[in-house]
Amino acid sequence: MSAVVHEGVSPMSANAATDRKQMQAVLMSSFLGSAIEFYDFLLYGLAASLVFGQLYFADLSPAMGVIASFATLAVGYLARPLGGLIFGHFGDRIGRKSMLVLAMLLMGGASFCIGLLPTQATIGEAAPLLLIALRVIQGIAVGGEWGGAALMAMEHSAPDRRGFSASFANMGGPAGAAIATIVFSLCSLMPDDRFLAWGWRVPFLLSAVLVAIGLFVRLKVAESPVFLAAQQRAAVKPRRRPPLAEVLTRYPRAVVLACLGTVMAFAVQSLLATFAMPYAIAAGHTRSEVLWVSAATQIIHVFTIPAFAALSDRIGRRTVMMAGVAGMIVLIHPIWLMMGAGSLPLLFVAILIGNPVLQAMVYGPTAAYVSEMFGADSRYTGASLGYQISSTIGGGLVPLAATALLAARGGNDPIYVSLFVAGIGVISLGALLLAGRPRPARTSESDVGVTTAV
Repeated sequence: MSAVVHEGVSPMSANAATDRKQMQAVLMSSFLGSAIEFYDFLLYGLAASLVFGQLYFADLSPAMGVIASFATLAVGYLARPLGGLIFGHFGDRIGRKSMLVLAMLLMGGASFCIGLLPTQATIGEAAPLLLIALRVIQGIAVGGEWGGAALMAMEHSAPDRRGFSASFANMGGPAGAAIATIVFSLCSLMPDDRFLAWGWRVPFLLSAVLVAIGLFVRLKVAESPVFLAAQQRAAVKPRRRPPLAEVLTRYPRAVVLACLGTVMAFAVQSLLATFAMPYAIAAGHTRSEVLWVSAATQIIHVFTIPAFAALSDRIGRRTVMMAGVAGMIVLIHPIWLMMGAGSLPLLFVAILIGNPVLQAMVYGPTAAYVSEMFGADSRYTGASLGYQISSTIGGGLVPLAATALLAARGGNDPIYVSLFVAGIGVISLGALLLAGRPRPARTSESDVGVTTAV
């Protein structure tokens, strides 16, 4: 006779219901946490495009002020690998969950302080220096967030749904960007003098509310079962090397291929989120038009990321990602031409093709693609290192280089930018080809590495 529990539900079905609830909580935590982190991180990009040049680099020409502002944006990306290493080390040693809580607190605190930071006109040269310091803290925090969020989702998931589950961390990027853009757009409806005086600060100060919501959800989630199993193995056979040494000695090729294979996704994402703003405004679009189009396409992006990730569970990560990179190489110049035509429908089509379609094809499978290259004992460190170096190159340095290349052509001819981005795409294609074809996902995490992609 089989045992039953209340209301005729068997222990097996009760456990299944509990597992489903826990999985839903994990996915929601991964999504919300990443959305809040990227809200803060990408909000800075909007402010760098439209505000910081005037307020913190007022002694420079308008063009140089934008470049200097983008340089501070790049500093945050440069700090992301450091955050990945720090949080990865402790995430592989003491747990994913605690590091995710700390990352959220750091990010929220830095953003709130940016909202209170005096301008250069008030405190002089200390203002841009403090802005840079807070941006570094943001970079460290977001560098620690992604790896933990992706792994918590993936390591709670069934093997045949890893791509879809891990993509919830990536969904947070466009979701956070959409929220940041909407809030920033609403604030930008103020008269220019009020917006520059205090209106731009409101989105940064709202970060405190979002962090409180995120922490409420995140603290309820159980630790990764894969990490707990790794801890049990470590108790029997203690680790002799720190996670970073393990990654650099056992997985150096994986780090390089993870970085180069995903760099095109970050380059296009960052260009469309930052560089494209002043470019489209110079072509005749209003600031409000560009922000609202960006917000609309980011909302679509939230849904296309898991769709392409789920497709990668069926036909393979590389197949989906390579199709996206190839499309970016071919269409990047037409995208700039449409954005520069001064037509609002063409602006929408350009960003729609660039982000929710082509970029999502690469970015959707990225979390699982990168994470599956490393064994559970050093996965937080390895995945964070490869991902964050890629984001630093593609997301932080590319907009700065693109701005300089556009200026070299008089400020309105994007051909150098298109050739530059296409070159990055060729590198990504080569890395994806070299990565090899992953074999079917294993059900056991006791083995080192999940694929033969390295």
